[in-house]
Amino acid sequence: MIDLYTASTPNGHKASCTLEELGLPYEVHAVDLSSGEQRSEAYLAINPNGRIPAIVDRAENNLAVFESGAIMIYLAEKTGRLLPTDIAGRARVMQWLMFQMGGIGPMMGQANVFYRYFPEKIQPAIDRYQNECRRLFEVLDRRLGESEWLADDYSIADIANWCWVRTYKWSGVSRDGLDNLDRWLSVMKDKPGLRRGIEVPVKIDSILDDEKAASQFVEQAGKMVQR
Repeated sequence: MIDLYTASTPNGHKASCTLEELGLPYEVHAVDLSSGEQRSEAYLAINPNGRIPAIVDRAENNLAVFESGAIMIYLAEKTGRLLPTDIAGRARVMQWLMFQMGGIGPMMGQANVFYRYFPEKIQPAIDRYQNECRRLFEVLDRRLGESEWLADDYSIADIANWCWVRTYKWSGVSRDGLDNLDRWLSVMKDKPGLRRGIEVPVKIDSILDDEKAASQFVEQAGKMVQR
């Protein structure tokens, strides 16, 4: 059994979606970010960086793993799935996983901060991050015009990028004209494991359609990013 410490964010969903796609049994521990639970001594013993997600693998002498990308690699290697073992195949997956971790995630995260969460709207900052997100989307679109999946076969690279790109509306980034990306997003969202994974620990997809819920989420997130 694996203990998953998480919250309903794209990085949290990277872990839960991977667990679901691999069919691994796990127990969810929702981390209350608004109360600062991630900075408690108990949680820091699991993840010294004080962020989510993190896992504890009871079957491996309670091994703790933090950082979403590291968790995905660990789970893939544990099961022998979603990550090739040959050097070339592994390299293809790892480069697109790192593309998400070093590009898509940070840039969309900053777009969220300036577009949604900061009380003062700094338009040059909003434009900078939204434009960079769009550029990265175009990189994905071009790759997906060459291959059905980012690394030839379906892998953790697809899961990692999808968990972020699917939230493009929240970041205020356009998908217009990116037909290959649209095709991939449609296929990904129909995977049962991914649909289950993005509801862990709670379902928040309806937030854009609920003005009150969106406002409350923005207020809470705004307080967190300014700490």
